[in-house]
Amino acid sequence: MCWAVPAKIVEIDGDVGKVELSGTSRQVGLQLIADPHVGDYVLIHAGFAIQKVDEEEAHKTLDLLAEMFEAAGPNHEVRR
Repeated sequence: MCWAVPAKIVEIDGDVGKVELSGTSRQVGLQLIADPHVGDYVLIHAGFAIQKVDEEEAHKTLDLLAEMFEAAGPNHEVRR
């Protein structure tokens, strides 16, 4: 199963962006979304931003993921 998870764009250099999720940052391709800006929330899948999402929806999704990991047990954690 593959998941697309929301992350916030914190830096852009051409068609590559740096996103942050749970205190971790990574580079992703921005070629698949129109007009990306620092501060946008995007869904990340397989190393690419595939869709913009609004901040409220991103936080709801991250909260649900955190609930799932909490239910899975103490060895799992998701931070926002």
